[in-house]
Amino acid sequence: MSATPELLCLGEPMLELNRQESGLYLEGHGGDTSNAAICAARQGARVGYLTAIGTDRPGDSFMALWQAEGVDTTHVLRRAAAPTALYLVTHDARGHEFTFYRSGSAASTYAPADVPDAAIRAARILHVSGISQAISTSACDAVFHAIGVAKAAGVRVSYDTNLRLRLWPRARAAAVIHAAMASVDIALPSLDDARVLTGLAAPEAIAEFYLRLGPPLVALKMGSAGVLLAQADGTRLVIPPHQVDAVDATGAGDAFAGAFLARTLAGDAPDAAARYANACAALSTTGYGAVAPLPRPEAVRALMTG
Repeated sequence: MSATPELLCLGEPMLELNRQESGLYLEGHGGDTSNAAICAARQGARVGYLTAIGTDRPGDSFMALWQAEGVDTTHVLRRAAAPTALYLVTHDARGHEFTFYRSGSAASTYAPADVPDAAIRAARILHVSGISQAISTSACDAVFHAIGVAKAAGVRVSYDTNLRLRLWPRARAAAVIHAAMASVDIALPSLDDARVLTGLAAPEAIAEFYLRLGPPLVALKMGSAGVLLAQADGTRLVIPPHQVDAVDATGAGDAFAGAFLARTLAGDAPDAAARYANACAALSTTGYGAVAPLPRPEAVRALMTG
């Protein structure tokens, strides 16, 4: 991409192997903030990605993917001494289940010194997540550094909880995530995550909890119950779900994040951005994998008006 990215996403990409009904595994790509970056790019936003990946075939695959999707890779670091992470997705009556192979990944070596401060200052939104911070102490510090750079430059910060208790204990996750949330502008927690992190059950109480931390806007992703949009100005809006033929919910929350941020950058009001993102996330569940089913704007608009 030649234009300066207006959205920068920071985190860990992971090669995906998704088990099909035949028993064979379909190769794809995942990683929460990478999924969000690609989704935002498909909606027309200028997007860049910040990470470290291996000098391996999965790393090459990600570079080709991002370049094909129009995601700027100027600040993607390649490291020969560490691999690109991998995960497996399996499906049963309870939904989808993940098995991760990410210990010692290149992304986990990311550190504050790797953060391209000037690129963040030139962006309009920085998007990070709980996973971005959970994979290592240095990555956690890098996210805090990036948030600090963004805030000092007047760049908005978006944060998706994406809680993974296999990566860190609940108490540490809550402490770190909520410390970060205190400095962000757009909070994108999921209901399941938030119930574990806050100890609260009611969506309204959870939204109030995050507003009190500091973000002026909270979009609480509630899965089959839709989205609760809450703002510091008192706005409360429940956006109902769309009925689709869902087969794989992998990355649906990331699709919401990417679409919401893309429409925010396009000038949509928060309620319009959330309605669009809600439809985009629904469509992302109609195919297998985190990236392949991410829809284009014409499909999203068709669902919204159909």
